[in-house]
Amino acid sequence: MMVKIKAPAKINLFLEVTARRPDGYHDLATLFARTGLCDTLALRRTGREGIRLLVKGGPKELGRAEDNIVYKAAVKFFEAFNLIPDADITLEKRIPVGAGLGGGSSDAAAALLGLAKIYGTPRSAFPRLMRIAAAIGSDVPFFMLGETFAEGRGRGEKLKALKARGRLPSLVLVYPGAPVYTKEVYGSLKVGGKAEIKGRLADFRRLCSLLKKGKFSRAEAGLIFNRLEQPVLPRHKAVLTAKERLSALGADAVMMSGSGATVFALCWEPARARRVAAAAARIKGYKVFLTKFS
Repeated sequence: MMVKIKAPAKINLFLEVTARRPDGYHDLATLFARTGLCDTLALRRTGREGIRLLVKGGPKELGRAEDNIVYKAAVKFFEAFNLIPDADITLEKRIPVGAGLGGGSSDAAAALLGLAKIYGTPRSAFPRLMRIAAAIGSDVPFFMLGETFAEGRGRGEKLKALKARGRLPSLVLVYPGAPVYTKEVYGSLKVGGKAEIKGRLADFRRLCSLLKKGKFSRAEAGLIFNRLEQPVLPRHKAVLTAKERLSALGADAVMMSGSGATVFALCWEPARARRVAAAAARIKGYKVFLTKFS
């Protein structure tokens, strides 16, 4: 039995850091949004003990299979359910690494879901799978939900699905060619003051409300926000330049996703999105993906 699962990229339409925690993590208010850009995992049982992971299309720095987040997720799955592993996993990468698109987290979630399917894990075990996901990484639980949008609190693992209505913009994702690493970003972040955070959280609630009511439009695009631009843009010129270029090309709204390095553009007119994507694709070193919320 072979199972194929898509592992979608995400963007953060909103990301505010509300506090630095004693355990070294940060509390967030974020709006996750799933996109049509995907990696693909194929999983099957072999009858031979062990976990075999083959990665296709990823950069060399992904390194040994045993160091890959998919392999680690598989190990945790077999330990949690007291199963003898006999799995082959093939991961086909399309999502750039170090891009702020959650590629690794999505791959880990897809591995957990795929293994649960081929090993016949009951639906009642889903809460245990979610606990495994949260132990692997803060973004992994979002990808377990199977929802297009979700509000995230805590480290991002406390989730509330959001059902968006109405017409949504097209997406242009631009990876400027050099990764940005999450640990570095949070290490140099300055948390905002109480009054500023309060104002941002009001924007967060309004953005979520507009999406639920089907009223998120070009006129309201200024509500999107990413606190992590503060430490990234001054230190990573490629990200800043990508943001400036997408704005100059006529996108309706432009922002960095997650901890970077990807910058996304929102375009309410599909023809405009195609023009922006085509122009960005002509810039040397850029990886450009024209996609949608999915």
